[in-house]
Amino acid sequence: MTASKGTTKVGFVGIGNMGRPMAANQIAGGWQLTVYDVDREKADAFAAEHGCGSAHSLAELAERSDVVVLMLPDGRIVRNVALGDGAGGDCLVRGLRAGTTIVDMSSSAPVGTRALGEDLHALGVALLDAPVSGGMKGAIAAKLSIMVGGDRALADHLDPLLATMGKRFHIGPLGSGHAVKVLNNYVSAAGLAAAAEALLVAQRFGVDGEVLIDVLNASTGRNNSTENKFKQYVLNNAYDSGFALELMVKDLKLAMDVADACEVPATLGHACLQLWEDARAWNGPNADHTEFARFVTESAASASPAKASR
Repeated sequence: MTASKGTTKVGFVGIGNMGRPMAANQIAGGWQLTVYDVDREKADAFAAEHGCGSAHSLAELAERSDVVVLMLPDGRIVRNVALGDGAGGDCLVRGLRAGTTIVDMSSSAPVGTRALGEDLHALGVALLDAPVSGGMKGAIAAKLSIMVGGDRALADHLDPLLATMGKRFHIGPLGSGHAVKVLNNYVSAAGLAAAAEALLVAQRFGVDGEVLIDVLNASTGRNNSTENKFKQYVLNNAYDSGFALELMVKDLKLAMDVADACEVPATLGHACLQLWEDARAWNGPNADHTEFARFVTESAASASPAKASR
């Protein structure tokens, strides 16, 4: 038996760049939503716009929900939202009933997700991890790739709710969704880095950047970044894709943590992480992740003439 729009009450925590369109698509799909954000005005404005409820505490949201969806920056915040910070503050478990499910759609550490699942299970609360890929564009269009980890029967039960946001893939046991998400972002980050370096080489050789991207997209070098980022955000110097460089670095670290835990050297992965950490230091904490390409160009320009000509 699957969750029902008419009877299943959904709480949604995190009305940010991704969470806002995701929650809006759940409402458009006919689900009863109550939203919460640490920015109370943001949650209230969303509720007024979409005709849903707005909770003024996590405990209140939990009391009004059968399933709670989380779209938050990282696993540490997810844990604090779910269980509290140990100082007696507001958190979901203050209002959750036994039998409630939490769906973590954030990019969290896979090992931390399994530990959180064990702690919630002891309280009679189930956990699914269901991180997403597709960015703001995919969130708005309800075409996200949703990587679900956890009990298959529970995932099937909540599939109608998840279906309002995109295509679902059941990956395996709890934490495996988060593992695949950060590995996906590693591959994505490596593709963007390779394309950025190739673009700079081509331009210095006298090739027009748009021509290079067109050729890559018609050839074996194409990837998500060449198709969806370079003309849209890099070549026009917009750098406003809506996904932070800091978040890409976070996901790369998590991917390498998984690789280390599995005793895989991941030589390219660690080198890629170092490059992105250098880009973060150069661009600053508020940079869009597409500004990695700007880092490649300008750091090369500041290199010695002999090194830059190699």
